[in-house]
Amino acid sequence: MTDERHPPAAETGTLQRDFPMSYAIFAMARVHKAMAASALAEIGLFPNQDVMIVQLAASDGLSQKTLASTLRVSHVTVVKMVARMEKAGLVSRRTSENDRRITLVSLTDAGRALHDQVLDIWRDLEEVTTRHLSADDRQAFLDAASHIRPALEAAADPTAVQPA
Repeated sequence: MTDERHPPAAETGTLQRDFPMSYAIFAMARVHKAMAASALAEIGLFPNQDVMIVQLAASDGLSQKTLASTLRVSHVTVVKMVARMEKAGLVSRRTSENDRRITLVSLTDAGRALHDQVLDIWRDLEEVTTRHLSADDRQAFLDAASHIRPALEAAADPTAVQPA
């Protein structure tokens, strides 16, 4: 099978051989994202809606700007996500009393009811992801990721302030 998700083997072989680190990250993220999307679809959610539910469960009434920053997506994308989730009865929106330009988002009871299911999905993903790793392997991966991610973020947005 060859399509956008399944490029010809020769193409991926070249990428894997010539760019092993980038290909490993790409391949791992692709499979992880597909597994998460499949599990989330079973409870009626799309990718990133799970993160928004967890974020709002921890701190309800966040601005759409804060949600966009947390999810690392554009404000327009968050507005569309929130509209979709509002239509599904998972969140509600209201204008900030302090600044009428700011729209605050809150979980509804239906959205809050999905929180535990979202955490179960993440727990299952964590188990599958780390199943064959030792405690040292896990720590080594986290250490490497803690260096890779800021480097990628700095390259993606050189104007962003990077942590020390």
